[in-house]
Amino acid sequence: MREVDVLGVRVEMPTNNPIVLLRERDGGRYLPIWIGAAEAAAITYAQQGVVPPRPLTHDLMRDVLAVLGHELTEVRIVALKDSVFHAALIVDGKAEISSRASDAIALALRTGAKVLVDGAILDEAAIVVSSEEDDEVEKFKEFLDHVSAEDFEKPEGGGDEPQRPQS
Repeated sequence: MREVDVLGVRVEMPTNNPIVLLRERDGGRYLPIWIGAAEAAAITYAQQGVVPPRPLTHDLMRDVLAVLGHELTEVRIVALKDSVFHAALIVDGKAEISSRASDAIALALRTGAKVLVDGAILDEAAIVVSSEEDDEVEKFKEFLDHVSAEDFEKPEGGGDEPQRPQS
């Protein structure tokens, strides 16, 4: 398992589908995961420190774990099946709960848990950013500084969307 940083959410053009971008902490690979609009908003809220007037689903899960005396110790992206990422929530270092990758990431951001990705998934689906493309990554980071969760709100439900083919 390789630890990753959650760089943030952006909208892929021209499809307007949101993606969450993960960066390998001790390497140069980036893992884009296509997600639903609701999950994009949840991740963006967490990164921006937005506190809603009433708890959202991921806030509720964090609070339930805390009240019951448990801790989300890490999140693992464990599989890529049929172009869909699968994750596991690791509670108290031992209990494993199946999860969608986007929900796991949103919860990890709220609890401070590490996000890990199986090395085979990085080998299969990650992209390596060359030094020329590094400018694009910096532009993406700048974009993240100016995006808000409302930019991702739309009426339809969502889930982890299939990963787009890599070129």
